[in-house]
Amino acid sequence: MVIFSILAIFLFLAVVYYMFFAEIPSIATLKDYRPNITTRVYSDQNELIDEFFLENRKVINIKEVPKVVIYAFVAAEDSRFFEHRGLDLASIIRAFFKNLSAGRIVQGGSTITQQVAKSLFLTPEKSYVRKIREAILAYKIDRYLTKEEILNLYINQIYLGHGTYGIEAAAQGYFGKSARQLTLPEAAMLAGLPKAPNYYSPFNNFERARARQAYVLERMFEDGYITKQDRDRALMTPLVLRPMKPKEKIAPYFTEQVRRYILEKYGSDVLYKEGLEIYTTLNVEAQKAANEALERGLRELEARERFEKGSVQGAIVVMEMKTGAIKAMVGGRDFQKSEFNRAVQSRRLPGSAFKPFIYAAAFDKGLTPTHVIVDEPVEYPDPSSPDGWWRPKNFDGKFNGPTTLRTALVQSRNIVTVKLLNEIGVDYAAQYAANLGITSPLSRNLSLALGTSAVSLLEMVRAYATIGNLGQRVTPYFITRIVDRTGQVLEETTPKVEQVIDPRIAFITTHVMRDVVESGTGRRVRAIGRPVAGKTGTTNDTKDAWFIGFTPSLVAGVWVGFDQERSLGRQEVGGRAAAPIWLYCMSKILSQKPVEGFPTPEGIVFVRMNPHTGQPSSDGKAIFECFLEGTTPPGVTVYYPSEGSFDVIPREEPGED
Repeated sequence: MVIFSILAIFLFLAVVYYMFFAEIPSIATLKDYRPNITTRVYSDQNELIDEFFLENRKVINIKEVPKVVIYAFVAAEDSRFFEHRGLDLASIIRAFFKNLSAGRIVQGGSTITQQVAKSLFLTPEKSYVRKIREAILAYKIDRYLTKEEILNLYINQIYLGHGTYGIEAAAQGYFGKSARQLTLPEAAMLAGLPKAPNYYSPFNNFERARARQAYVLERMFEDGYITKQDRDRALMTPLVLRPMKPKEKIAPYFTEQVRRYILEKYGSDVLYKEGLEIYTTLNVEAQKAANEALERGLRELEARERFEKGSVQGAIVVMEMKTGAIKAMVGGRDFQKSEFNRAVQSRRLPGSAFKPFIYAAAFDKGLTPTHVIVDEPVEYPDPSSPDGWWRPKNFDGKFNGPTTLRTALVQSRNIVTVKLLNEIGVDYAAQYAANLGITSPLSRNLSLALGTSAVSLLEMVRAYATIGNLGQRVTPYFITRIVDRTGQVLEETTPKVEQVIDPRIAFITTHVMRDVVESGTGRRVRAIGRPVAGKTGTTNDTKDAWFIGFTPSLVAGVWVGFDQERSLGRQEVGGRAAAPIWLYCMSKILSQKPVEGFPTPEGIVFVRMNPHTGQPSSDGKAIFECFLEGTTPPGVTVYYPSEGSFDVIPREEPGED
């Protein structure tokens, strides 16, 4: 019997040990406290533009928090915190008898140290086993850490309602300020939340929250932390709460691109828990201009065509031409309704916006803007056509006869462009476009001249930037630097710039594209009052409208259309539907910036030519046409860049695309 009794005692002790001690976690990790921290995203001027988190927590050192905040929480949650050793036996006994009489756990009697133990190491279940483990952990924590260290854990770990964890996130969430600036009335309000964050939330029931605040202030007065005058003054002070409505994100499509990148490269734990500081290329003012411009332009279109409000979609990308830094991005009208980013994820037909790549390729093959091709009816074999022939047409249905390449691009003549593509070769032109920055697969047939291969707005902007950047192709990027919670730089972006075509060819193309804005299909943009080169684009049945244009520093692209492809209206071509949006956006972005001229590279010369005939001329219709040095017509006067201005002379010409 004695042996059985001893065995029973050992068994009992083993069970007790297993229940209360075996699963007690090590508290050594508390010295290296690493809570889940909010990842923050900043603009190019270090303005906070978005946050990613599972728990909205911003860690702050207790030494940075006003003493009145600490006293408020101690008075409200654990008045004997500085005296006990992790456990307040009087409170535990009082809670035990209350729970016993109630037949269930209705009062915890937990100290701040116990709350830290539960939050960091235990589940929130209500049971005596968990409470005993909590008490054991609290005692060990009190022996292991100083009171200040325990409070530091507490103020950063505690849940304070509405998704906020820790005093810093709560101060920002409730009052729109850092915990460093909290006043006594605000501190008392927050200190009243841990007992029941939703019940005592000032957003849910302000009068109840004020009553709880009064209780905290009374406890602070009784414990000697504040005077009667402090208490009374705090009770009379109005509280100004930050609006609980979620702050509208200024660049949700942009920051979603950032989020996807971090998630793919570093994983969800790093993204949502490690408190990264992500510095981006986005400019807030440019983004605001893009947001407003797109909405204004689409509303005007809907009013003209009597479409349902909000039915037409659009996208904008603004990029720094010399570096590839994305300064603004709008991927649609309402991120809450559709997260699909039409600037990056969508592939649509570019129409005539693709033509500059064909002309640049032709110039690189030795042709000049004065080269003449006859604009006339033409047909090509096409096995997919009912009669076996493809007969391209101009937008206006007319034929203009002999036409210079300059006039053909300025007026967006389809037949001349198709014949030009046939002359230089489809494969050559497709490879040339890819070299400029087009990454989507391109059809290898003559319809390529009319933009019949789907592309994204971002890659079109990149390819235009290569032309405007004197042949230097950049890689678009969103993030400049990523820093972890310890201050270590995880990555830093260096702009990637590569010379891919002759700078002189790029300049010649740009020079012609300036005329598109001055007198061609993009002339609505001329109102900006500074040098701009660009091109419109419209697809069959006006399902897609484009305008992409650039100054010497910035390139921006606009796409307009329906998600479910249908006509925008017969008149809603690129110059009417998309170009005004570009103008609204870029006028605002550039309003305070100096006017810039396009630099002329070495090896470019100018001759006064008639843009219609491609012949030398000195009459009123003549313009300064650019040539590679050594390729000018014989017997003409050659002008070098240092000898004068070679801005395009405005001409009013028909044409719309």
